Amino acid sequence: MTSPDLPAELKAALDGKLRGFSRSDAAGRAAAISKNYREGGGSTTIRSETDALAYALARMPATYAAVTASVNALVESRPDFAPKTALDVGAGPGTATWAAAEVFPSLRDFTLLDANAALRTLALDLAHDSTRLRGIGYQLGEARAALAKADAADLVVASYMIGEIGDAEQSALAELLWQKTHDTLLVVEPGTPAGYARIIALRAHLIGLGAHVAVPCPHDSQCPLQAPDWCHFTQRLQRSRAHKQVKGAELPYEDEKFSYVALTRAAMEGRRRSRVLAQPAIGKVEVTAKLCTPEGLTFAKVPRRAKADYATARRWRWGDAVS
Repeated sequence: MTSPDLPAELKAALDGKLRGFSRSDAAGRAAAISKNYREGGGSTTIRSETDALAYALARMPATYAAVTASVNALVESRPDFAPKTALDVGAGPGTATWAAAEVFPSLRDFTLLDANAALRTLALDLAHDSTRLRGIGYQLGEARAALAKADAADLVVASYMIGEIGDAEQSALAELLWQKTHDTLLVVEPGTPAGYARIIALRAHLIGLGAHVAVPCPHDSQCPLQAPDWCHFTQRLQRSRAHKQVKGAELPYEDEKFSYVALTRAAMEGRRRSRVLAQPAIGKVEVTAKLCTPEGLTFAKVPRRAKADYATARRWRWGDAVS
């Protein structure tokens, strides 16, 4: 499994950009940008190099961790998948591209799309000396317009960007994303009820157009969860000193909650593994786990007297695929 922490090349590139950079100014800018994102304003407040770097310091580590966790799950489900081309839609500073490049050594061609010029400049600067991302293509433009002109790719990723467009446009964007997908489409959103709702709507729409779910669901059927419950996962990542300063945080780690789906052109073969939907409760008598199975939602109880099964269930973690 690929580590959820930023790769060495990216850390070095960010450190280089930070020389002479005021952390207090960055913290103020990051707070304003985060507030705008929460209110649905997207990247409209990111207009300068300072804004872009503040955003990258505050959000890049967590976004990278969530995308990496999602791609790790995809690899576990489809170990033979070896994409050669990647298309990163709403790429920002290139976070998802870095994650895909780390997980898939087969990738050789990377195209990034985003409407924000400051984030594009930062993405190209960060990738300039990379041995993996040298020569990436980055196209400026609004998501649907830029996507319509882009070439299709083996792996298409849209991370933390669907929520930035209006509800009426999301269905059309989903169809366009699917049209540009040779093999697999990965969509990652915040692990909130609203983020899950966007994922589940896109999932249902594209299954109707012939897509199949690779992860996290072990089936192509309707999601069995009922409101106020929602499907989401969490990934812990370590905070650097700069990250803590910009976030105004004291803890040395952060837990990023996210929702995701990976959809493929070909149906998944064989019986699918169940997915752990929450951290299991480990007791002296039994392990209780909330599972999404090929047949639907279940609460599995693994008794201690079944020693081998109990020992296995004690190792289950939220988000794991289990038999």
